[in-house]
Amino acid sequence: MNILRFTIPKGSLGKATKQILKEAGLGLRGSDRSYRPKIIDAEIEIKILRPQEIPTMIAQGAHDLGISGNDWVDETSANVENILDLEYGGIKLVLAVPNIWDEVQDLASLIKFCASRNKPLRIFTEYIATTIEYLKKNPEYARLYGDDDPLVLTPWSRTGNNSNVCIMLSFGATEAKPPEDAEAIIDVTETGTTLEENNLKIIDVIKTSTAHLLANKEAMQDSWKREKIEDIKMLLRGVVEARNKLHVFMNVQRSNLKILLEKLPALKRPTISPLYGDDDWVAINTIIPKKDFISLIPTLRRYAQGIVVYEPRQILPFDSS
Repeated sequence: MNILRFTIPKGSLGKATKQILKEAGLGLRGSDRSYRPKIIDAEIEIKILRPQEIPTMIAQGAHDLGISGNDWVDETSANVENILDLEYGGIKLVLAVPNIWDEVQDLASLIKFCASRNKPLRIFTEYIATTIEYLKKNPEYARLYGDDDPLVLTPWSRTGNNSNVCIMLSFGATEAKPPEDAEAIIDVTETGTTLEENNLKIIDVIKTSTAHLLANKEAMQDSWKREKIEDIKMLLRGVVEARNKLHVFMNVQRSNLKILLEKLPALKRPTISPLYGDDDWVAINTIIPKKDFISLIPTLRRYAQGIVVYEPRQILPFDSS
C-alpha cells in the first residue's frame, strides 16, 4: 500500500494543528503522549516533530508533507514547496530591548548605543541565520563593521569575526536574558504581553509568520503522492475558507430583493428559492465574508426576516488552485 508521510508540529502549533485536521475530517487518534498518532486515512502516516525541525526533514525527504511556520522555512533555508497558508499560529519575530532605554528606538540606534559605550551588543535568539542576515542588511552595522560577520556563540561552535556584535543561541526563556545577559533579544511574540511583563519593548518587527502546509519537491513529482497531497490541501483549504465565512439564510419580500442583492456579498451568487404557497416572498441562501456581517446588520434588519446564521465547517474550493 502506498503511504504518505505527514509530519505535524508539537508545542505552540500542535493544538491548533490537531484542531484543523479534525475540522478537515482527518482527526487523530491515540494518546497525547504518542509521537506517532493514527489518522482516519490509512494511507497517511503521521509523526510529530518540533516545528523547527520540520522544514529540514521535509527537504531531506524524511517526510513527504508537513506543517510548520514559514519563519522556520526561512531560518533553515529549507528547499520545500509551500502548498498553502493555513492562517493560524500567527506570530511576529521582533527585536526587543529594555524599556528604560529611551534613546534606543530601532536597530540602528541600538548599534550606535552599544558602540558609543564601547560595549558589545549581545543578542539572544533561536533564529541565528535570520539574525545574521537582519544585522548585515542594516546600514549602521555596515558603516561600523563593514562586511564582517557577527560573532555567533553556541555550546558547540564559535563562528564570525566581529566580537562587537555577538549572537547567542537561546534555549528558551529568551525574554529573561536582558539586561544582565544580553542587550537585546530576537524572539517570537503573539501579543507582546510577555515582553512587557519582563520590562522589554519592541523596537522592530522583523517578520510575521503563520503555519503553512509544506511538501517535499520530489514527492510532488510522484503522481500518487501529488494527488494525495492535493486532496489534503483541498480539505485544509476548505477549513481555512470556512473560518472566514458565514452561511446565512433569510426570507425576503420580492419587492426588496433587488436592493438587498445589491448590498449582499456572496461566495459566487446566492441561491434564491420561492417560499411554498407565497409568491410574494423568497428564501436566500448565501455565503458571506465574516468580516462583513456586522456592517450588513442594518440592511438585513430592514429588508429581511427569519435570518439564520451558521459557521460552516468547510467550504471546498470550486477548483484545485
